[in-house]
Amino acid sequence: MFRSIEMRACADINLAAANARAEEFGVKAQTIEELLRNDDIDIIVNLTIPDAHYAVTKQILAAGKHAYSEKPLVLSMEQGGLELKALADGRGLKVGGCAPDTFLGGAHQLARREIDSGNVGRITSGTCHVMSHGMEHWHPNPDFFFKHGGGPPILDLGPYYIANLVNLIGPVKRVAALTSMATPPTRTISSEPRKGETIPVETPTTIHALLEFEQGATITLSASWDVWAHRHANMELYGTEGSLYLPDPNFFGGGEVQIAKPGEPAEPVENWEHPFGIANEQHSQGMMANYRAAGLADMAAAILDGRDMRCSLERALHGVDVMLAILRSGEEKRFIDIETRCTRPEALDIAAAEALLQPEENRQKRAAN
Repeated sequence: MFRSIEMRACADINLAAANARAEEFGVKAQTIEELLRNDDIDIIVNLTIPDAHYAVTKQILAAGKHAYSEKPLVLSMEQGGLELKALADGRGLKVGGCAPDTFLGGAHQLARREIDSGNVGRITSGTCHVMSHGMEHWHPNPDFFFKHGGGPPILDLGPYYIANLVNLIGPVKRVAALTSMATPPTRTISSEPRKGETIPVETPTTIHALLEFEQGATITLSASWDVWAHRHANMELYGTEGSLYLPDPNFFGGGEVQIAKPGEPAEPVENWEHPFGIANEQHSQGMMANYRAAGLADMAAAILDGRDMRCSLERALHGVDVMLAILRSGEEKRFIDIETRCTRPEALDIAAAEALLQPEENRQKRAAN
């Protein structure tokens, strides 16, 4: 699909798992040591669990490879801000700031265009909600989602929202939060193959955060695994000249971007033929756009072109800084200043998105749309 990347090998500590994926995608299965020594590989994608991201990314860099990691990149700023950055810089390597890359999707880039054009004025406030009743109902091994420092809702789902907000309006200045654990200290797995097992809950499962942005906007973010149902929108941004309603940042697209101007009802923004906004995958919410690896493709192109990558290390670290500050604020019951800053990524318009795709892929998407 993507012009600048080609998948050649995969590895896992469980070689049987690596063999299964290799057969599925027509690539070579290797041990981790073989993959790290493979001179035919330039970038290694780290898809381990959150508390292994730092160690594995460090291992990748030490082997002389560029690294692109699943989110969150690290679980402490000391790991990410100091060690990984120093190791990458010292070896002339890049750390792809990591997933999520969904902010590159057609819907979110359309919202970015509307904000940049001034169509809703200056963004002054907003609301974000990502709430469900947890991961134990569908994930085969949900333990790490409930571990202290592992993958609570703000670290698992928050990255999609924070990355998109940074894309839309820039970096965060300070945060405050209230956190809680609504359920008993254990949860019961209802998914296979471990149905009926109980797992300990060591982390807040409901977080209500207030984010103050460098440009002045104040936005609330609620993330929870204690909610059976709700009617809140995923993301709404309020400007001096109108309100902007965005679809789920967990996807590249699939829902409408809407604008409500003063005294007028909300209307859909006329859709554009953005290649990362075309629905291509069936989901419980309907047909959605899923182009994961777009950030990896942009990273590879950025390395080749000598430009800033949109999913950069500085933006990933800023997101981690914000999320950890939210959890810390919940513990300490006070505002926490964000120490890091980052720039907004360059917008990804239609031409820039098409440049990341194989020519044949662009032709097929135009025909499908």
